[in-house]
Amino acid sequence: MSSAAAPDQDAAGYCAALVRDQDFDRYAATLFVGTAPRRALLALAAFNVEIVRIPRLVSQPLVGDIRLQWWSDLLDGTAHGGEAGNPVAAELLWAIDAYRLPTAPLRRLIEARQFDLYNDPMPDLAVLQDYLDATVGGLLHLGAMVLRPAPGGPQDMDLHAAHAAAMALGIGQLIARLPYDGSRRQLYVPKDLLERHGSSPEEVFAGRPTKALQAALTELIAVGQSHLAQALQELLGVPRELRPALLPLALARRDLDRLARPERDPFQPEERSRLATLWALWRASRSPAFR
Repeated sequence: MSSAAAPDQDAAGYCAALVRDQDFDRYAATLFVGTAPRRALLALAAFNVEIVRIPRLVSQPLVGDIRLQWWSDLLDGTAHGGEAGNPVAAELLWAIDAYRLPTAPLRRLIEARQFDLYNDPMPDLAVLQDYLDATVGGLLHLGAMVLRPAPGGPQDMDLHAAHAAAMALGIGQLIARLPYDGSRRQLYVPKDLLERHGSSPEEVFAGRPTKALQAALTELIAVGQSHLAQALQELLGVPRELRPALLPLALARRDLDRLARPERDPFQPEERSRLATLWALWRASRSPAFR
């Protein structure tokens, strides 16, 4: 880590509490790394929380675009007002400086999250892949950079590993969130996949678990499982110091297996308990794949 001065501990505590409350999976995964990199990982996760919750906090897409633009301006160093008293912004800028992180993945994440502000359906799997690469894969790759033995050093995580992990994690998350997103008329299941099986966005929005919809979800889950298998294979080529960045794959395996149960109602909300999350991550952290 560089000698960049960190913000005061109040900012770090705020970010940790925010992530613990809003994104427990990412919070729990940081518990299995050292104290110093944990602070930077929580800064990245807190930034992600702020971006993800913008659509829930605004009533008009234009207002959401303005808020997203503020974060882009922050990365450019041109933000006007609010950054001095924003603990997430302070921690994020410190982490970028201290760990010599590129800002391009953060900009790409912000740009991709514009999709969340509107009710346009996810058109196809290729667009979904780009979306998950930007919103999930970018954070995984930056997390691996934080874990490098020397910031700016040669060790890095292959982007193929981040892509495969992003697809496995992202698909599991979007199917688990189907009841919530569907009620808001947001569609992340590729529209062409639904139509190929004789389903439609309206079936999702109406919460009807038809056979056609179930078949489409089964195919999408299989895509996630295939990428999970690829990610676990790619993990063998990731430097050992960086492997904890992919620890959430343990949650993807558990979730995709649960979501694939044929008797499961996709519109019945299910939450993985925090204890189950910690247990899955602890077991994975002790396995040879992550050591």
